[in-house]
Amino acid sequence: MEKVIAGIARFQQKPLEERRELFAELAGGQSPEVLFITCADSRIDPNLITQTDPGDLFVCRNAGNIVPPHTNESGGMAASIEFGVAALGCKHIVVCGHTDCGAMKGALNTSALQDLPQVKNWLDHSRAAVETVRARHDLAGKDELDAVTEQNVVLQLQHLKTHPAVASRIGADEVTLHGWVYNIGTGAITCYDESKDAFAPAQDVYSHLLDTGQQKAG
Repeated sequence: MEKVIAGIARFQQKPLEERRELFAELAGGQSPEVLFITCADSRIDPNLITQTDPGDLFVCRNAGNIVPPHTNESGGMAASIEFGVAALGCKHIVVCGHTDCGAMKGALNTSALQDLPQVKNWLDHSRAAVETVRARHDLAGKDELDAVTEQNVVLQLQHLKTHPAVASRIGADEVTLHGWVYNIGTGAITCYDESKDAFAPAQDVYSHLLDTGQQKAG
């Protein structure tokens, strides 16, 4: 905790002063372009890995970057998704998984979660990802974990489409879905290419955007 408190003190000095204008602007409201759904894992820092500023991402975090399918019952994730899309007008939704995910390890071995009933119930939203991988592949260890991590991202993208606020805006071509996996050890990000039903390096999947950005920078 001492590290956290010391960080507050440092923030009040140079970092705050360097971004005084940005924070003054954000004090009046937010208009993020991206709804970023990722894991609660302490090793994931959305703004760091995307090199974005406060106000750029509307972030939702939970164990396993899970999006429960829409129901008539209220829930924190459903409310946050609805608010991000319908109220804030986010035009992109990213579901970002990551390597060495404890939640996906739990989904692969639910028998080890007897003392964590809430976690076990929550990870039921990833069960279809586990069953899909086991039906398609004969994998074990890290390979199986990596495959389930990717398949879970794809599954949660499917769940997103059951949310009315998201479905209506996809239909109107006002929202685009993105599936990512962040490699903690290397910093690399692979992205889901729906046309190929596979994950590929971000630089390949978004080459058209990178080319446009480089042209503007030049």
